[in-house]
Amino acid sequence: MRTLDEITEILGDDASYYLDHVSKKISKERLTVPGPRSIDNFIESDRNPQVLKSLSQLYNHGNLAGTGYLNILPIDQGIEHSAAFSFYKNQDYFDPENIIKLALEAGSNGVATTFGALGIHARKYAHKIPFVVKLNHNELLTYPNKYDQIPYGTVKEAWNLGATAVGATIYFGSEESSRQIQEIAVAFEEAHQLGMATILWCYTRNNDFKTKKEDFHSAADLTGQANHLGVTIKADIIKQKLPETNQGFKKIDFGKYDDAMYEELTTDHPIDLCRLQVANCYMGKIGLINSGGGSKGESDVKEAVRTAVVNKRAGGSGLIMGRKAFQRPLAEGVDILRRVQDVYLEPQITVA
Repeated sequence: MRTLDEITEILGDDASYYLDHVSKKISKERLTVPGPRSIDNFIESDRNPQVLKSLSQLYNHGNLAGTGYLNILPIDQGIEHSAAFSFYKNQDYFDPENIIKLALEAGSNGVATTFGALGIHARKYAHKIPFVVKLNHNELLTYPNKYDQIPYGTVKEAWNLGATAVGATIYFGSEESSRQIQEIAVAFEEAHQLGMATILWCYTRNNDFKTKKEDFHSAADLTGQANHLGVTIKADIIKQKLPETNQGFKKIDFGKYDDAMYEELTTDHPIDLCRLQVANCYMGKIGLINSGGGSKGESDVKEAVRTAVVNKRAGGSGLIMGRKAFQRPLAEGVDILRRVQDVYLEPQITVA
């Protein structure tokens, strides 16, 4: 395990900005902070014992087992971003077995991918690492592209694959979002009845969320509200992009907002913006995992560690990172995933 000094060195001149920040708008005392008893967040819920067992399998697998934190490897980009574009940097991942092998080698809590990728190797690996089966996907062969997520299989199929959890994406703000919300609410209820945990990718999609001056798809207020809708349909874990800006409601001028809410709830500091996302997940009772984003080459290690520090110090529950890991040789992919895990294993990096 790397020391705090090594993490500080990776962050460089930005280390103090991220490691010494204190959040004063939404205090950490209001949060349910991740820890060894995180599953107890659900003991008064309507989740049945089999769901708690599945959550326990996910939280207690890999290098972060027993910490309350998650590092999940998601590789569904072959559909979402096209296979050639996703895998040309490392052709090994056209073979889905290598996706599972990477997650195992890196000590990830679980692997999230498609029905086909998991289905072809389920008998060999479902008992070795928790499977998160993505129920729906966008696709890029419709022209012009549209913001829709359609089912690629059923909850029962995921259960038959030995899945520990099901995952799904909703494009909040898109024309199709009303159907997607209803569709996934029903799917998550069925998954819970069958004893599986649920993870929701809460992404925003609307052409009007991007203005000539700024892109608000990752605004803290819009993504935070997407999170709040996600926990409403009983996602057990929320996946969200790290916020990069704020005041989406105000600057686009829609929805419900008040100038005072921006002053009362957050600052422009990345940890405070992410804290607003955590607050929208029932003040941390539902775990927030942020995505690692695309691969940019040499800066990937610093960006991955920075994202992990922001998430952890905001009160989040981990990172779900794919492209920074699989678009490089196996050993390098394992290393970057373990660097992220080291942030969550470092006791001196605490909630701000």
